[in-house]
Amino acid sequence: MKKYICECIGTAVLVLFGCGTAVVSGGDLVATAIAFGLSIIAMAYVIGNISDCHINPAVSLAMLINKKMSVKDFCFYVIAQVLGAIAGTAILYAIIVSCGLDVEAVGLGANGFGDASSVNISMWGAILVEVILTFVFIYTILGVTSDEKKSSVAGIVIGLTLTFVHIMGIPLTGTSVNPARSLAPAVILGGEALKQVWVFIVAPFAGSALAGYTYKYLNKEETK
Repeated sequence: MKKYICECIGTAVLVLFGCGTAVVSGGDLVATAIAFGLSIIAMAYVIGNISDCHINPAVSLAMLINKKMSVKDFCFYVIAQVLGAIAGTAILYAIIVSCGLDVEAVGLGANGFGDASSVNISMWGAILVEVILTFVFIYTILGVTSDEKKSSVAGIVIGLTLTFVHIMGIPLTGTSVNPARSLAPAVILGGEALKQVWVFIVAPFAGSALAGYTYKYLNKEETK
């Protein structure tokens, strides 16, 4: 049970501080990217020894593919992550309202394409971007967490990787690479964000599966 609670807390922190920075900074690219990265680093060194700090269903899927977790744990991890993301978004919503701001105007860090994208990226473009960004992020995680010699720096490497994929992805889609992080703001905002959210669930899972099976094939000696 402790590991599920940790996943819930960790995801809430990631969403609150990552999406929260995007909102309060007016969408500042660097600040938002760093906030997401630092959230991962902070949580990795707090809950990593309990739950391995997935705080992302796409990460859990890759671990399942590489037989690093059971189907049962995968299901409960995803539930905990979604609940954590909703909690983090709800707290952000309350903060925005307490400031007297229009939630729909400032947003909740929701992802999007077309008119919801800074560069008006198409749906297929958004899918491609999210698959690639998620692949790079997950592939890095699998590599750094599979070597015990790198365990002391794993959190830093993962956090920096999340930062650099956000730097590229924020202007394009807002950067998801995390289905739970995308689902929660979309559910609370509704409207166009909710209509488009399927892209930011399907594409990260596809990128994760691609990374998981690629790593399993190329590093089969390590994953036996």
